[in-house]
Amino acid sequence: MFRFFFRRGLPVLVLSLLWAGTAFAQPLEEKVYEHTFANGLRLLVVERHESPTFAAYITFGVGSVNETSETRGVAHLLEHMLFKGTETLGTKDFAREKPLLDAIEEVGEALDAQLRQAPADPQKIAELEKELARLQQEHSRYVVKDEFSRIYSENGGVGYNAYTSKDLTTYLISLPANKLELWASLESDRMKNAVLREFYTERNVIMEERRRSYESEPDGLLYENLLAAAFTVHPYRNPIIGWMSDIENLSLKETRGFLHKYYAPVNTVITLVGDLDTAAAVSLVEDYFGTLPAGEPVPRVTAVEPPQKGEKRIHIQFDAEPQLAIAFHKPTLPERADYVFDVIDQILSQGRTSRLYRALVVEKGLAASVSTYSAPGSRYPNLFVVSATPRHPHTLAEVEEAIYAELERLAKEPVSDEELEQARNRLRVDRLRYLKGNSGLARMLSYYQSVAGNWRYLVGYDQEIASMTAAEIMETARLWLVPRNRTVAILDKEED
Repeated sequence: MFRFFFRRGLPVLVLSLLWAGTAFAQPLEEKVYEHTFANGLRLLVVERHESPTFAAYITFGVGSVNETSETRGVAHLLEHMLFKGTETLGTKDFAREKPLLDAIEEVGEALDAQLRQAPADPQKIAELEKELARLQQEHSRYVVKDEFSRIYSENGGVGYNAYTSKDLTTYLISLPANKLELWASLESDRMKNAVLREFYTERNVIMEERRRSYESEPDGLLYENLLAAAFTVHPYRNPIIGWMSDIENLSLKETRGFLHKYYAPVNTVITLVGDLDTAAAVSLVEDYFGTLPAGEPVPRVTAVEPPQKGEKRIHIQFDAEPQLAIAFHKPTLPERADYVFDVIDQILSQGRTSRLYRALVVEKGLAASVSTYSAPGSRYPNLFVVSATPRHPHTLAEVEEAIYAELERLAKEPVSDEELEQARNRLRVDRLRYLKGNSGLARMLSYYQSVAGNWRYLVGYDQEIASMTAAEIMETARLWLVPRNRTVAILDKEED
């Protein structure tokens, strides 16, 4: 979750960033230029002329939360596929490549259909696998690997990347200031003419990624099972990468349909931060992106997670050191309680003087590590998670009991003025440090414009935190950090 990401700043304070909240908010509000084009595309521009570079973020307001049972995993798959190129990039001769792509899709669909049949025909499957391999080998002659990355690198680009979350998908790059038109040309071409080449190969890559990062890795396994247990109805329960059966059954047709439906201007925020001329940037984006079809707005998820009526517990047996994760349902932004949980997060686990770290790691020596965070998204009500790893010879039960003692203390005893002010200052400094760079500011503006519906969420954040009281923290803890609202997931080795 992005807000969790930017809260965790570097441990060294930068005094030049210790601005007052109002002093920061007013200039930011004045510096962000926003423009909405006729096709619904939203553009945010911030001029910063300290260095001759700019950061560019393209954020599509669609993520795994918007998938159905037929398309789970498709947003993550598309993140991979959109690096593959267009009708002019990533190919040596698209006119000759296109018939092979059509043939690969036809054989791939036939193979998938055979694999889903019961009973399957091993001979037919073998024949189709052989034919698919032959076509893919022939097709490889026309593929130019990583052409987006090569062009950006040759033109001074750094940080070229993408990520998919529950709530959105983002592509990002930082470039020299004189490369804005190159960026616009490449990215508009990707939005308009993306070619989903090497689909079946990439689908296999993602299945291997799932095996490696979730099914064979204790952290991923624990987290995935925690979400699946905590959410009964809401699609936040599903992994971004999809379940294995989801990935296996994703078709090229479904993937292409999801792309054309939602990865479109009406769901897109472009943020440009750096050494730019605003008027020229608006004109350039209009020229390259303004003629793209608007597309279909991503519908809001209608599933509402029902209130939890009692503690849920799951036990995962896996050959790894024991781990514990405890999740509590909570409201999301812009609810006041969400701000309160930002402060609670700081008080409980951020820094060596935080309550959980001091009590469990330093004083009692029960845990090797302990952390808190909000997950798995922010567009809909989410979870506040406490995770810990016991220190041998202490047990999961001891660590769990100690965590509950600290949560109960939070609900019964007001935090001191000093502790509250330290939490506020850490939040402020971490955020301002992140905003110092072009990429950090672009990321935050894009994120809040997409998830909160307005980048100005940033402007009022310090004021909300500054008005937080110890009584509110106690009230929030009493309301949400309670047994009936929690899901407990433990992971340890199978008993002999």
